[in-house]
Amino acid sequence: MTTVIDGKQVAASIIETVKMAAASLEKQSGVKAGLAVVIVGDDPASHAYVNAKSKMAKQCGFKSVQHTLSAETTQQELAALVSSLNADPSIHGILVQLPLPKHLNSDPIIQSILPEKDVDGLHVVNAGKLATGDLETGLVSCTPAGAMVFVRRMHGEDLSGLSAVVIGRSNLFGKPMAQLLLNANATVTIAHSRTKDLPAVCRNADILVAAVGRPQMVKADWVKPGATVIDVGINRIAAPERGEGKTRLVGDVAFEEASNVAAVITPVPGGVGPMTIAMLMANTVIAGHRAAGQTPPKF
Repeated sequence: MTTVIDGKQVAASIIETVKMAAASLEKQSGVKAGLAVVIVGDDPASHAYVNAKSKMAKQCGFKSVQHTLSAETTQQELAALVSSLNADPSIHGILVQLPLPKHLNSDPIIQSILPEKDVDGLHVVNAGKLATGDLETGLVSCTPAGAMVFVRRMHGEDLSGLSAVVIGRSNLFGKPMAQLLLNANATVTIAHSRTKDLPAVCRNADILVAAVGRPQMVKADWVKPGATVIDVGINRIAAPERGEGKTRLVGDVAFEEASNVAAVITPVPGGVGPMTIAMLMANTVIAGHRAAGQTPPKF
């Protein structure tokens, strides 16, 4: 029987740990973990994400601050806001919701966040710490951190002798995911759109992670029998069976057929998705502990 990972259930267990850690931090050191979320413009999807993050931060017992800026905000105004949040000792995590409106350059903004407050794990210092195997003082990008929780729960902390293939080489997911797997002693291949004979490369994987953004690209014959398949893709496709103009969400893996071959698989939706916000909360409580000189919890 194939195990289908319930991302909502795993995310809920992470959130429980975060709540307990936040309460104990406040009790022991008087420090309330603080998360500031910044959103610019009126993209409805971004607003939905940000509202979910702010709501979850409150549920975790954090100080939750949301800055909603107009689409006309200048680069200088946004930079000044980030600078003021950097200087605010009650804020331990700063998140600038991407994408920003076209006239703003997101990279200098992200890199201006203090690395110890960069709960999205996108600062070059945090990327560098992950690349050099320093998981004790850096912060890891939320989606790969969440995917790695699944891998550890299925295979344990030590992946020695296991072969892992990550399809996708983005800075946001593919590269950090590969680093996390490597750190846990897996033998890692990073594959992408220019990889020769991609299906053959994937068939070697004991752990196959798909993050390419192409709906249902990974077919059953790409999957090694008994493999663990982590699907990070979120793609909207037409679903005429639901009515005219209707759509549905699918991953990068052809779930129905791949689940006949894999031993463990994550669904879309309801797999990696819920983990992203949970790991954002985890990073915030970790940052709060470090700022207070306390040992952070492990996730």
